[in-house]
Amino acid sequence: MDSFTLYPAIDVRGGRIVRLAQGDYAQETRYGDDPLALAREYAAQGARWLHLVDLDAARSGGYTLATLVGRIAGEAGLQVQTGGGVRSREDVQRILDAGAARVVVGSLAVREADMVAGWIEEFGAERITVALDTRRDREGTWRLPVHGWTETAAGTLQEMARRYAQRGLRHLLCTDISRDGMLTGPNLELYRLLAAEVPGVALQASGGVRELADVLAARELGCAGIVLGRSLLEGRLELPDAIGRVAAGPEPA
Repeated sequence: MDSFTLYPAIDVRGGRIVRLAQGDYAQETRYGDDPLALAREYAAQGARWLHLVDLDAARSGGYTLATLVGRIAGEAGLQVQTGGGVRSREDVQRILDAGAARVVVGSLAVREADMVAGWIEEFGAERITVALDTRRDREGTWRLPVHGWTETAAGTLQEMARRYAQRGLRHLLCTDISRDGMLTGPNLELYRLLAAEVPGVALQASGGVRELADVLAARELGCAGIVLGRSLLEGRLELPDAIGRVAAGPEPA
């Protein structure tokens, strides 16, 4: 890869920084109540991007972090990729107007693929990240749960990824639900599969990152970036170390 982006993640619920285990709102761990201060800290450590999630909106709709996005972009100087509860074109416009660099569209991207593909065309491929959360079924097929991961959409992950690639998608974020917030390592098999399916798309890995080796492994197999959540919050991975190691490039064979 020519470049590889680290996305420190801040998930916000009720104004607090939290992480959910496998997306379960009943399995919440709190890490503080000042998302802006944490964003500033990540920026001071060398981050250029931030992945910001509105967990309240993800469940109920109505994105609530517009003011925070503006302050993070303006005061911390970070480019913000953000989503949660994006339901309409107006939501996308409002989040971009607030100062976001990219809007993340999740469940709606599965349920209303043609509409979201139209947003990619309207706003530009650099302004939309499609987030496909996936879970393997008993037959080994990668499926696409929606509605808080309680229902499963028709079709497969690979089919949806190819469909978006054909419509000009540039940024694809994929989370293996079984690994999200679990510190069990990212699913490298999944990202190897996707990198081969949609080679022209900038793939972001998400879920399970524990340590620097996970970051480097994702880069080596063709990902364009990786989202870092609990590993940073709990000090298992030091952001400056990861940034420095990624900047150094691949180790000689």
